[in-house]
Amino acid sequence: MKKIIVDISWQDNYGASSEAIVGCVATHKSLEGIKKAYKSALEFHLEGLEEIPNGLKNGYTLEFKLDVHALLNHYKGIISFSSLAKVTGINEKQLGHYAQAHRKPRPKQREKIVEGFHKIGKEFISVV
Repeated sequence: MKKIIVDISWQDNYGASSEAIVGCVATHKSLEGIKKAYKSALEFHLEGLEEIPNGLKNGYTLEFKLDVHALLNHYKGIISFSSLAKVTGINEKQLGHYAQAHRKPRPKQREKIVEGFHKIGKEFISVV
């Protein structure tokens, strides 16, 4: 079974595309909505192909990867930049630049931000 990585971005709406499936895109106003919309678009896209690509003949799974702008937008109002700055070591101002898409973080910075979200999530889970 092939894993298809779907990149999700944010610019007034969520947008989804994959380098593995050229020409298949979707947009939606919510994160859950974009996941459903992309799944539907992919099914429709594959129906329209004369031949299913070899890697997809045995089925596929989708892995959704949010860019930093989409990630910060999704959790805006749930987790503060102050909290995220404490666990990532990235200052609030820089996080604001990433959230507003004024700057694009390097892959290492994205990794720090994702790890920060995971660390905060583990803290929430540990509350009894």
